[in-house]
Amino acid sequence: MKVTNHLLFMGALLLISLLTIGFTGLQNSTTLPTIEDTEADEDGEQIYMTRCQSCHMANGEGVQGVFPPVANSPYVSGDKGVLVRMILHGLRGEIVVQDVTYNGMMPPWGGFLNDEQVAKVTTYIRSNFGNDAEAISAEEVAKIRAFVGEKKDAWTWEELSKEDNQGIPDGE
Repeated sequence: MKVTNHLLFMGALLLISLLTIGFTGLQNSTTLPTIEDTEADEDGEQIYMTRCQSCHMANGEGVQGVFPPVANSPYVSGDKGVLVRMILHGLRGEIVVQDVTYNGMMPPWGGFLNDEQVAKVTTYIRSNFGNDAEAISAEEVAKIRAFVGEKKDAWTWEELSKEDNQGIPDGE
């Protein structure tokens, strides 16, 4: 059963990745978009709908057991620094959300979204889908991006649970 779920998850992730690339107009391109290629005037909802909704769904409820919800999520409405780190570098491995265990891979978006766009999408999800949390600024994202540096692999929940990987450096 675990192998079947894993294969289903990997197939879904591949399909979603291909759809995401297609939605950004890259069907005939040989390179992925960089921060400079993305539109600065996108709002948080637009970014969510093109980058996040294919896994987390338009209503933020995800797919139970496959893609965790962002709706009513303590991971979204909790520590700003943890959420930004997940968006910038992705998340891998086991995480429990609303009493359901997920074990997958969230892609890193830090190479595709600039600080302003990360701030917009995180603020959007923190103020929608039943979440009611403080906005995240581009300055806070920039501090985290600089503090973390050139992290090459996705975070695990165990890593993000450590105090050094929470909050905004030189801030909250």
